[in-house]
Amino acid sequence: MSSEAFTIVYNKALDLVSRREHSRHELRQKLNKRFPETMPIIEEALDKLVLNNILDDERFVEMYLNARARKGFGPKKIEMELYSKKVDSMLIGNAIEAYESWTENAENELKKKFKGIKPTDYKSKMKQKQFLFNRGFSTQIIERIL
Repeated sequence: MSSEAFTIVYNKALDLVSRREHSRHELRQKLNKRFPETMPIIEEALDKLVLNNILDDERFVEMYLNARARKGFGPKKIEMELYSKKVDSMLIGNAIEAYESWTENAENELKKKFKGIKPTDYKSKMKQKQFLFNRGFSTQIIERIL
C-alpha cells in the first residue's frame, strides 16, 4: 500500500508541477489538502522531485519574480508575496538583486497609469508616489523617477 500511495502522490505532484512552477511549501500544501494524513509520503515524493531537479525553489523564485515584475509589481510587493509562500529569504534576496529593470518597470507603470503626464503640483506628485508605493516600489526608485 505504501508503494502504491507513494506512486499516487508522486504522480499528482508531477501533474501539478507540469502546469507551473511551485515552491516546495506550496506543493506540500496542495498535496496535503488532497491526501490528508500522508505527510511522510508527501515529503518523500517532494524529496524525489527535488533530487530529480523537477522541483526547485530557486527556479520558482526566478519565474515568479519575472512574471510579477512583467505585470508591473515592484520588489517589495514581490518579496512579501514570496515570503508568504515560505521561500528561503536568501533565494528571494538574490533574485531581487539580480533583477535589473526595477526603475524601468516603475517608469512604465507610471506611463501606463498616468499617460505620461508629469506631476505639476504637490497633490498629483503624491498621488503618483502613492501609486508606485502601493505597487511595491521602494522609495529610492520612486524618488529617482519623479
